[in-house]
Amino acid sequence: MSNDRFTPAGARAVLTLAQIESRAIAELLTRFGLELLEVAPGHDIPGSYWGDEEAGLVGNHLLARPDTPVHSLLHETCHFICMDSERRQGLHTNAGGGYDEENAVCYLQVLLSDHVPGMGRQRMMSDMDQWGYSFRLGSTQAWFERDADDARDWLTGEGLIDSSQHPTWAIRNDHR
Repeated sequence: MSNDRFTPAGARAVLTLAQIESRAIAELLTRFGLELLEVAPGHDIPGSYWGDEEAGLVGNHLLARPDTPVHSLLHETCHFICMDSERRQGLHTNAGGGYDEENAVCYLQVLLSDHVPGMGRQRMMSDMDQWGYSFRLGSTQAWFERDADDARDWLTGEGLIDSSQHPTWAIRNDHR
């Protein structure tokens, strides 16, 4: 399936797994105890909450097709990182979590995009806007730069980013 239905006339399509080195994503995921499983083109993606080309989560497996957007891969990765161990143990399709955690997931996916060759935070924020992520300041970049204190505080408090806003390469630990 194509993501053309989400691409306004004249806009570029979002970056997909097929357009980057999948080995780089796989190596990033292993830092968090996740394994990338690639699904053949045209097949349903197990564990995908939204269906179509969106990434899926089943246990410690992130599932994706070549047409899966990189922003979707990183969003689901960040759900895995940010969820508590109880949800992580029974993880299948619905990552769950509340408002604060969802904001933290979005913030962390922007930070992690700097560690994906060919992506980077500017492309990530553009792709998030293009795909339809919605922030009250009107764009991902405006939210990230001026309205995401709660997300940064949550991530710092959980030990997932340091005071310089760099990933700590840890997953949420319930025993903090």
